[in-house]
Amino acid sequence: MNTKNTPLPMSGNEMRQRGWPQCDIILVTGDAYVDHPSFGVALIGRWLESQGYRVGIIAAPDPNDVEAFRILGPPRLFWGVTAGNLDSQLARLTVMRKRRRDDPYLPEGQGDLRPPNATIVYVTKVRQAFKSQISNLKSQIPVIIGGIEASLRRFPYYDYWTDSVKRSILFDSKADLLVYGMAEQAIAEVAARLDRGEDLSGIAGTAEIRKKTNIEHSTSNIQHSTSGQPDERSPVQCSKLNVECSMFTDLPSFEEAATDKDAFAMIIRIIMLNSACDKPVTLVQAHGDRQLVVHPPPPPLSPATLDKIYSLPFTRRPHPMYGKAKIAAYDMIKDSITTHRGCYGACAFCAIAAHQGKTIVSRSRDSILSEIRTLATTPDFHGTVSDLGGPTANMYGTRCKRGGVNCQRPSCLSPELCPNLETNASPQIELLRSARKLTGVNHVFVTSGIRFDLALAQEPFGYIGELAANHVCGRLKIAPEHIAGNVLRLMRKPTADAYRRFVKRFKEASQQANKPQQVVEYFISGHPGCTLEDMIELALYLKRENIRAEQVQDFYPAPLTLAAAMFHTGKDPMTGEPVYVARTDNEKAMQRALLLFHDPKFHRKAREALRTAGREDLIGSGSKCLVPPGP
Repeated sequence: MNTKNTPLPMSGNEMRQRGWPQCDIILVTGDAYVDHPSFGVALIGRWLESQGYRVGIIAAPDPNDVEAFRILGPPRLFWGVTAGNLDSQLARLTVMRKRRRDDPYLPEGQGDLRPPNATIVYVTKVRQAFKSQISNLKSQIPVIIGGIEASLRRFPYYDYWTDSVKRSILFDSKADLLVYGMAEQAIAEVAARLDRGEDLSGIAGTAEIRKKTNIEHSTSNIQHSTSGQPDERSPVQCSKLNVECSMFTDLPSFEEAATDKDAFAMIIRIIMLNSACDKPVTLVQAHGDRQLVVHPPPPPLSPATLDKIYSLPFTRRPHPMYGKAKIAAYDMIKDSITTHRGCYGACAFCAIAAHQGKTIVSRSRDSILSEIRTLATTPDFHGTVSDLGGPTANMYGTRCKRGGVNCQRPSCLSPELCPNLETNASPQIELLRSARKLTGVNHVFVTSGIRFDLALAQEPFGYIGELAANHVCGRLKIAPEHIAGNVLRLMRKPTADAYRRFVKRFKEASQQANKPQQVVEYFISGHPGCTLEDMIELALYLKRENIRAEQVQDFYPAPLTLAAAMFHTGKDPMTGEPVYVARTDNEKAMQRALLLFHDPKFHRKAREALRTAGREDLIGSGSKCLVPPGP
């Protein structure tokens, strides 16, 4: 069978059509299988296929039906399990713990297919599915977990849903190994080792469980540090773990982290410092009588390797089994192109840097243009590239002038732009101009986020003018998040002054291009450090500027983010300073109501917030009032 432009198999019949008696690797995901590089399981599946492995997919299986996990039989090498592109709890519940009506990553938005804590559930089910066929437990087929849910839970984490600190998901899932980050290098090494019959110890970009005695023996000749600070000594080769490491860092134990908020804050501080450090560090933490060992990430992919990944034979469509069923997440990204990976913004509430890293790896212009040409030949392409961008679109082609050497800054942009940051926007401008000249392409838009402080620094290259004139479809979305200085500082976001200067410059550029374009702002309520008074300041700004907030987010403490640690501990782990936290659902609701004061549905709660803050002067029918008086 010619398998070109054919999705990876999801059934025994599709395996037989390929002449496969067995899959080498089976990937289980909580999402529908969309063979598009924006979907993690498709990306990893195609990458493993390019390494010569037979890869099958089990997508959104019914967790109550063990037969759903037997559809492809057992794999030869390993199971790969992911909850999907989203954290499974956040996919199911709002921040106010209300059940979401639909799930954009599933056919027709079916909201009841993805189980809570999907990674743990799926590992349990694949083990149950073939347990009766295994007489010797040591011969169990390995289960490897990954994806955003596992990646952000590789260390003990604050769990918002239970208001408690939970141990690494590697322990609770009982998986054999965890791969974190984008994982192409780690998962290829896992497959190669299992194919050769080797163990999985010491792979960069993975977390594993060891007995304490093994760890103590293997690190007996290694310099230790508990400070979390990089060490200037020469790297030593640790042959036992097969990674080069300048040192091992011992974290406070899970038991300490679960009961002592200061210990939890220290763990997050050490993780953040070592994540920013350019020297590889292995982090070790006691969990009872065992040890969690989190190896440093592998070096960033080269641009050539990233080009290769995005040139793999994706069909760019949902699997045919879904027929005409709508998959909202696919409809949103089907005509989008990823230009790069990584983000050095390091916003306190954002998990991108914890997952993708802060180093920017940009694809070549030829690779991106080739993908657009392929997209332009698809039958349902109507001439518009919906997004040419990445985690932060205008970071494409930018870099550190020093290559990140001896750098401990978690953010290249906060509290101000690093002088070593190369902000040249010429590569992105040239890419945008080349893309819109391609045959069959009428429009090329940038709809993924941009950092407006970076855009201001790129103004000497003409970036804002180019963007406004050619690459905005009437509405540019940006994320000032707030207006109060203290809140922005804790968020690691640009100042309100930078936000205002960018909006002014963008509107000028739009006017010069004769395009009446709008700016749509994203704002967050309930972020650590934000009080009712801060929200009133934001509400008054919105009223003064005649802005009706459309893109509003209740703060969610995502695992492994600085803001989640602030929410749990009530302090900034990096400085130790106390941080105010809106903890109750009622105060969260009041903060959100102040952000949406223009909507009559929120008037009652906004009045309650204003009275609580002692600002009854803002209740009434006057021009300076936020909400009318109640009945």
